[in-house]
Amino acid sequence: MVEKRDRRGLGRGLSALMADVNVEAATPSQAEGRKGFETVPIERIYANPDQPRRQFTENDLVDLTNSVREKGVIQPLIVRPLPGDPTSYQIVAGERRWRAAQAAQLHELPVVVRDFDDIEVLEVAIIENIQRADLNAIEEAAGYRQLMEKFGHTQEKLATALGKSRSHIANSMRLLSLPDAVQDVLSAGEITAGHGRALLTADNPNELLRAILTKKLSVRETEKLAKAKPTGPSKSSPRKPKASAQKDADTKALEDDLSANLGMSVDIDHVVDSEAGSITISYKSLDQLDELCRLLTIMPPVETR
Repeated sequence: MVEKRDRRGLGRGLSALMADVNVEAATPSQAEGRKGFETVPIERIYANPDQPRRQFTENDLVDLTNSVREKGVIQPLIVRPLPGDPTSYQIVAGERRWRAAQAAQLHELPVVVRDFDDIEVLEVAIIENIQRADLNAIEEAAGYRQLMEKFGHTQEKLATALGKSRSHIANSMRLLSLPDAVQDVLSAGEITAGHGRALLTADNPNELLRAILTKKLSVRETEKLAKAKPTGPSKSSPRKPKASAQKDADTKALEDDLSANLGMSVDIDHVVDSEAGSITISYKSLDQLDELCRLLTIMPPVETR
């Protein structure tokens, strides 16, 4: 019977869970020396239906299958007892290895069993995928959002635990404000995250997307087109002209952070050589407006002295 370990709750923090993943991603000999692992029949291991990774590249799986067929599975899977069936197991981390092992027709897999609850399973799965760069740009952004919304992690905490800059996390999450059609193409790998960030500033992202795909535009070319003003009359309402001066890095970082946290476009217009300015928050739906109103109304009053 596979030995179960003591449960380690979310109270230990994200960094602690990250450390667990690192330890358990060691080679079988290392894992055995630290925590121990067991081999389990592959037919008793099942995928996690809430796995944050939704796309598995066929070519990568073929390469991994060939490696597994030749050398076996080097890193144990992290699993938990399957809810409702303690004789079977559900994958917490390592679904690609499990898929490759099936294709290679292996009969047993090395596993490390943890007694995670549903929330812990989701958190560790997201962390494991992000840490190993196994997610596409949209899946990565959605993973950050899940970690923040479900578990209350801040961008600063994520940046420290994942070894990434706060601006990377903020810019990644901004991609979730792109139109669905753009997100689909980005998820499929037909454009890069750089293209996606350029499309965020475009007045007509769907139209510009078609140009990217048709003309195979580079990120630089996309950025130039996104910044270019449309020629001819426009049926949309006139936009307020923007200041010609470039915004400083701190202002841009603050805009990115606010946009990522709100899920809405935020523009800060600071008057040069003064302490005054304005902030504009753009919403795309009444639901977003309702959410913005809710956030503003729950803010504590400012004390005056």
